[in-house]
Amino acid sequence: MPHLRKDPLSDRWVIYAEGREQRPNEFERVERRRLDARCPFCVGHEEDTPPHIATYRGAGVANSNNGDAWSVRVVPNKYPALLARGCTDPMQRGIYVLCDAVGAHEVIVETPRHVASLTQLTPEEAQLLMLAYCDRIRAIQDMPGIKYALVFKNVGPEAGASLEHAHSQVVGTPMVPSEVQRELTACRRLYREHKQCFFCRVIRDELAHRLRLAAESQRFVAVCPYASRMPFELWVLPREHHSHFERQTPDQLEELAGFMQRVIGQLESRHEHCAYNYFLHTAPFDTRPLRHYHWHIEIFPRLTTTAGFEWGAGYYINPVPPEQAAAILRSGGENRG
Repeated sequence: MPHLRKDPLSDRWVIYAEGREQRPNEFERVERRRLDARCPFCVGHEEDTPPHIATYRGAGVANSNNGDAWSVRVVPNKYPALLARGCTDPMQRGIYVLCDAVGAHEVIVETPRHVASLTQLTPEEAQLLMLAYCDRIRAIQDMPGIKYALVFKNVGPEAGASLEHAHSQVVGTPMVPSEVQRELTACRRLYREHKQCFFCRVIRDELAHRLRLAAESQRFVAVCPYASRMPFELWVLPREHHSHFERQTPDQLEELAGFMQRVIGQLESRHEHCAYNYFLHTAPFDTRPLRHYHWHIEIFPRLTTTAGFEWGAGYYINPVPPEQAAAILRSGGENRG
């Protein structure tokens, strides 16, 4: 049974998921990879995955038959880190705390076509993907014992992707993840000190001074954060204050889809075949709308390697200041790297 253990020093939870080592890894020893290797996410190979949870086609019409055409398909992860059974109550064992790894782990296959990056989706597929993010967060919210859902995407072997075909994942957890909890705590403190949402202040300042502004649209901005941990790190934020992503309207999701493709495209124009991760931070399930917290998507291009100093000290070494990174991205990625 998968389980979680809490580190007494950092309050960090670690998931122990036996069987995850059996996941396919088509990037391992790429020089030996068969060119005709079967992709379980391509259309016509639906039997290679567990039965779907939801499918989307056309204008987002839900579909109930595996054999029907689909644009976006949601399936349970075949090698889940968390399972839908067990007890979510933490158990104290001396100085240690553990609990069953109860939750949800789903894969969102973003297109029937064998492409890798978000920029290779059609505009319709990208819109349906954002809709699927909202739908799956809402669905997981109704599952007993789950307090949070993290949406994330890995592209490229350097970013931890085990399959090339464009896909995202959603993981529902029985507690709020440590990184999100730290953000919530810091945002609450900053709100008390400055009487406004930290992210709203960032948006206001960057629109005014444009030092770290990488892109903007009617409803969204992309900024390189002031203390970026790695080159070309980005935050995508809605201009209007919202704490819960799953409450976005269809019009907002449509614009977000195009904006995300544009921002990732700016990265890829600078670094061809750029590996990257992105993840969505939103408010926990059991909270009303929060004045101090602002949902956002964090994008991490994998252009440098985290090594001994970063792991040992907790400091990151970033060779590209965020002001320089934002200027390069705004310029359309000249001096392609």
